[in-house]
Parts: sequence; C-alpha cells; structure tokens
Amino acid sequence: MRSDQVKKGLAKAPSRSLLRASGLTDEDMDKPFIGIANSFNDIVPGHIHLNRLVEEVRRGIEEAGGVPLSFGVPAVCDGIAMGHSGMRFSLPSRESIADCVELMVNAHALDGWVGVTNCDKVTPGMLMAAGRINIPAIMLTGGPMEAGIIDDEKKDLQSVFEVLGAHAAGNATAEEVLQVECAACPGEGSCSGLFTANTMACLTEAMGMSLTGCATSLATSDRKYEIARATGRRIVELVREGSAPRSIVTRDSFLNAITVDMAIGGSTNTALHIPAVASEFGADIDLGVFDSISRTVPHLTSLRPGGPYHLADLDRAGGVPAVLKRLREKLSNENTVTGKRIYEIADEAIVADPEVLRSMENPFHQEGGIAVLYGNLAPEGAVVKQSAVSSKMMRFLGRARVFDSEDAAIKAISAQSIVKGDVVVIRNEGPKGGPGMPEMLFPTSMIAGMGLSDDVALITDGRFSGATRGPCIGHVSPEASAGGPIAAVREGDEILIDIPARKLEVHISDKEMEQRLSEVRPMEKKVSGMLSKYRKLVTSASRGAICR
Repeated sequence: MRSDQVKKGLAKAPSRSLLRASGLTDEDMDKPFIGIANSFNDIVPGHIHLNRLVEEVRRGIEEAGGVPLSFGVPAVCDGIAMGHSGMRFSLPSRESIADCVELMVNAHALDGWVGVTNCDKVTPGMLMAAGRINIPAIMLTGGPMEAGIIDDEKKDLQSVFEVLGAHAAGNATAEEVLQVECAACPGEGSCSGLFTANTMACLTEAMGMSLTGCATSLATSDRKYEIARATGRRIVELVREGSAPRSIVTRDSFLNAITVDMAIGGSTNTALHIPAVASEFGADIDLGVFDSISRTVPHLTSLRPGGPYHLADLDRAGGVPAVLKRLREKLSNENTVTGKRIYEIADEAIVADPEVLRSMENPFHQEGGIAVLYGNLAPEGAVVKQSAVSSKMMRFLGRARVFDSEDAAIKAISAQSIVKGDVVVIRNEGPKGGPGMPEMLFPTSMIAGMGLSDDVALITDGRFSGATRGPCIGHVSPEASAGGPIAAVREGDEILIDIPARKLEVHISDKEMEQRLSEVRPMEKKVSGMLSKYRKLVTSASRGAICR
C-alpha cells in the first residue's frame, strides 16, 4: 500500500509514533489509510452539515476495513462574497482547494481519499485534485437546500436578489424584501436551484465520480446519509481494486458530463470548471466542445433560475440516473466509481415525472442550456445560458453602456439610468483584470427585478452567477486586461447579440477597432498576497482560467 511509506519497517518508527499519538493502533498499521477532505465550516450553509456526513463516511470506511483520517479545506460562499471585494477570492479558491488536497494526501502518503464537498469552487477544486494525484478517490456532494416558501410560492437565493431590483424600481417595499430574505434559504444545503454548486454535483455524478443518486439527494434527507456511509465503504473497495480516477474518467466521461449539462441547463460556470478539471485528467476540453454538444442535445428540464423547478423536483423525477436514461443514445458507456457503467445506471433508472424531466422528443428547448458566441467582441468566445433567455432576447441589437467595474454598473442600475435597448458592458473583471473573475448576481438580478430582463442585455469579461437569468453574456475572451476587444467598446456603440447564430459583435470597422485598441491603457488594480500570484499565473477564461 502507498501508506506503507509512513508505517512499515523499523525506520518508520518516528512516523508510527506520531500516528499513535493521533489514536492509531498496531491493528490500524495493516489497514489502508483513507483521507477525508472535509470542506465543513459554519459560515457556508452548503457546508454546515458536512461534519455529520463525514461521520457516516468514517463509519463506512471502518466497516470496510480502512482507517479514516480527515482534514479540512476552505470553502467560499459566493452568495456572501457577492458584491464586494471578497468575490475576487472565490474562483482563486478553486486552485487553493486542489492544492490543499494534493498537499495533505501526498505529504501523508494516503492510499485513497473522499472529497466531502458541496459549493461552487470546492467540487471542481476537489475533482482537479483527483485527476492530479490519481490515487483512488470518490466525491460526496453535500446535497441541495430545500426551497423556501411564501404563500405557497417557492423562493430561493435568486428571489432575494431579484426582490432588491423590484425595490429599486419601486415595486417592492423594504418589508417585502425582509420577508423574502427570511424565507428564501431555510437551512442547510447548497442553494436550491440549478446554480453552480448543484450543477457541478450533477456533472460529478454524470462523469462517474460520485455514487448513484448523490447529486440531487437533499442535504436534509436520510438518503444523503446512507449515500455517505456507502461512499466510505466504496472508497476502501476502490483502493483494494487499485481503481484510480484516470482509470475511470476518460475524455468521453467529460463529454457525458457536458451532455448532461446541456440537458439540464446548468450554470455557465461549468465552461470554466470542466476544462480545468479535464486538464488535470490529461484531457483537452475547450469551449467549442460545449457549443457543438449544445447544438445536438435538447434542454429536458426547466430548473431555476430559468424555469419553475428546483433540485428537489429533479430528484423526485429520478435525479441524474433518470437524465442519463433520457440521454442514453447520446452518451458513451463509461466506467464510474460505483463499479457500474453508465448504460447500466441509465437502464436501471426510472423517470418518475415526465413533465419535470421531458423526453428527447418533447424538450423545453431544442438546444442545450449553454451557447458559445464569437465575433469581433469575443474572438476566443463568450458564454451565455441560453435556456434562461426569453425568445424575445435571443437576438438583440442595443447601445453600449460601458462600465469599468461592477460597482459602477450597479450604481447606474440602482439610479435607474439603464433603460430599454441598453447593453450593459462591464469590463476589467476577468481572471487577470478582476483579478479573480468575480461573479456578478447583483446587476443581473436587479435588472430582472426591475422588469428589464426582456429589454436590457449584459456582457462582461467577468462571469455570472449560476442563478443568473436573461441575456447575460460572460467570459468574454480575451479580457480587457489582456487587450481584448471589449476594452475598445465605447459608450453608445451598437452591439449585436445573436444567440442562434452564435454572434457577439460591436458595429465598428476592423480599422476602427485596431485604432481604439492601440489607444487603450490596461487598468491594473493594486492587489497583494494570493491575488497578486493568481494574476501572474491565471490563463484566459476560454481555457478554464487555469493557473499555469
């Protein structure tokens, strides 16, 4: 076993002595050492229950004859970090999480590990570590939150942001804002819509890195705890089988995950995370892959933010296995950590609600959830969640309203100076320019709450929350700080957004674009510490904002 490096032979007496101080016995020295990367903290609602799940994982590991050894990793709540300087630390935390797991697993020569995770950057960070380290690993995602309820109407975090927009437009009182605030997030779990955390949980299961049913089982459900215990047992089996992540997850596994992503209408952040995870597994996935799959895979379930349903509804309809059943003809029969292949999981699944999860012949939309746009504003691509855009806004010609920061845009929106026909351009918020590519939900939700989501578009070299709906186009690449064309846009320029034709263009000549770019002086925000390092290492959003 790999852990023999720290526990076998007379020369390892010092490390054994320290392990004894941690409570290990002679009997334990003959068992596989299983790490548990635990992202518990009591700040993030998606993580406040993870210690209880970890206890079940520990029981499963012990039942299967392993030694559980848990350690902590950080987790950022994007909703709490949103709208201030803390948001710049969210995407960089993905790299830190991967590094933390690599440090702990390799420094202590563990034989395998379980990632107990939930929120937006933690799950992809742990998946990156799995591919990088390549020893037996399995993910346990902590499960969605239940939706809140006001007068029989379901609410979620998106509802809070949007009621703020309604308040700014004079359509909601402060008391109504407080009512939504107090009801929208009723307890533990990742936010209840198909935002980034739950999207990544679904894709983790689809690519074969978590047990069947894990992604959609609610944080409060007994089934989640049963899955946690089974996860503990299964990791010990994977160690004994010698089944490492790269022997399970192939490039086709990532294509399966993207296929599921398109069918469920997942967060645009997957266009950052899947390429980053794939690179750690030795696979090359670019934005073109997302778009080509989106053109052939219909949108089968309409979840929040674009539709009426929540994760609990998808779980009731059969969860990810039922999605795989619907998509079987589009999928490759890859391995999974369960020991079963994708087709077997799909064939055993039941679609319990054919309206929540429609057939390929009766989709909510003919194309998948994400579209990639190109043009003189985005030569390397830009990303939009087309399943959350109304038919009226699939093609839009508007005038540019240009802002060099998210804060400046929010002030203009709050002052109601954004009107019908505007295209809000927010730049210098990309991976390098942010730095950290901050996620924006305030401007998008305020516009939706003000009733302008069918009349105003947004484009940015930053990114949008998975809770965003409407014609909001992010990841514009190259970013302004790298000299991208978005830096050349001026107030009043005519901008064309044509999602069906995959176009994003500013109506100026090539010569005018060249002249303007020659006059641009990139903004460089003063940063220190990890953000300074991140800015030096991070690549384009079109490549997953990977650090190299």
